[in-house]
Amino acid sequence: MTAPRRPLAVLLVAALLAACSTPSPSPSAGTDPSAGSSQTEEPSPPASAAASPVPTDEPIAEQPPPLALEEVASGLDAPINITPTPDGLLLVNERVGRVVALDPATGETSVTLDITDRVQSGGSEQGLLGLALHPDWPAVRRAFVHYSDLRGHTVLAVFSISDLPSPPRLDEGTERIILRQTQPFANHNGGQLAFGPDGLLYLGLGDGGSGGDPHGNGQNRDTLLGKVLRIDVDAEDEPYAIPDDNPFADGADGAPEVLLYGLRNPWRFSFDRETGLLWIGDVGQNAYEEIDRIDPVADAGANLGWNVMEASHCFEGSECPTDGLVLPVTEYTHDQGCSVTGGYVYRGEAIPDLRGWYLFSDYCSGILFGIPSDAEGLVAPRVLLETGARLSAFGEDADGELYVADIEGGGIYRVVAGD
Repeated sequence: MTAPRRPLAVLLVAALLAACSTPSPSPSAGTDPSAGSSQTEEPSPPASAAASPVPTDEPIAEQPPPLALEEVASGLDAPINITPTPDGLLLVNERVGRVVALDPATGETSVTLDITDRVQSGGSEQGLLGLALHPDWPAVRRAFVHYSDLRGHTVLAVFSISDLPSPPRLDEGTERIILRQTQPFANHNGGQLAFGPDGLLYLGLGDGGSGGDPHGNGQNRDTLLGKVLRIDVDAEDEPYAIPDDNPFADGADGAPEVLLYGLRNPWRFSFDRETGLLWIGDVGQNAYEEIDRIDPVADAGANLGWNVMEASHCFEGSECPTDGLVLPVTEYTHDQGCSVTGGYVYRGEAIPDLRGWYLFSDYCSGILFGIPSDAEGLVAPRVLLETGARLSAFGEDADGELYVADIEGGGIYRVVAGD
């Protein structure tokens, strides 16, 4: 492997935590978890473990190799999402409302979509937050985006193109709005879009913001806030259809779009291309950050705990009702950061001993963490690299190689083997 061209400097974690003030997917100040205790008289039954790992034919190395970051592009304006195209390009969301097509081999860029005239990006966690190409792209030339409109509310929209230049150029005039969601506060917008192995569109939304979930949205199945949604954008119904196997498809016990609930701010999720499991980074409040591993079929309708719990801990007091809640697969305290950025299970070929490891990071400290994707129970994350960057997003190219976005420095970096 060629040595990185411009590795990021390693900074002291303590210094980064002290400087964690850049607005982006950072957590808001909230209620002190030790205040307002609501204890039960008897200990509650334990919460459920994370989804079981799916066996694969390839063993996972017990010790991952040293890693580094190699710059592939610089000078971007607050990059916040990375989406691959089948022909090897990376589509990078700039928070202000642009999508830039990046050739990672040359660093060349061009504008694919510019909707800065309709995107609010001045809030703490607003902007052009998500992008997903139709799974049959380029045969189906539709791209789905999630953005904050000029009032700060969530919009899920689709854009299209009549022909297919390379790099692609979406037509801003073709916008069709699929879903709107009122946001009571400027933070906790979620924003991830991804098509699952089932060909359905998944969307993550935060609990509506402020701190401590004052509106109780995480545990309210009738609202779309604090949820992962699952919808069919190919059905004849307009603007979308509800899959028959959604857990609340009939609307009797929850909003029909809801697949998972009990989330605070799902900041980046991904599907393991080999096992189909869903990995979610859910930003914590005052003390803990978590990663959830979910079987999107077996765990449909699962309650991931917020705001009863923060990661695997009771949010208020030392005891809380945990029956039926699903625990994370890993967590870390705010001694190591303040805002988790969910990543991917590495399935590339360039770093063989990294295959099967799930990589994620913390936005405030810049630490790149990892756990083996076949971990059982609740495991501690391993520090793989201290990057010194504000890592706002991960991306996976067509070959399974991983990239990260530095929202503050404006760079896109490839994860490579270190010395």
